[in-house]
Amino acid sequence: MLILFGFKTVQKLLPGRSATCQYCRVFAHQHVEERATRFTLFFVPVFTTSRSYRITCSNCGASSVVNGRQKRALVG
Repeated sequence: MLILFGFKTVQKLLPGRSATCQYCRVFAHQHVEERATRFTLFFVPVFTTSRSYRITCSNCGASSVVNGRQKRALVG
């Protein structure tokens, strides 16, 4: 019997909004990206094992990791 399983990382851009960047201190649009790692069985995603969020400033390009509460504040 052969069982195929593995992990797949999926990136998704979420709608961001304008906020003050913590690095350049400019009020600019902040892009929000969700990165989720999913367990797959026979190439079908079964469940999500981890999830992280990253914001990127459109002015300076600096990015940082944020938690779920901060992500909800930026996405709206």
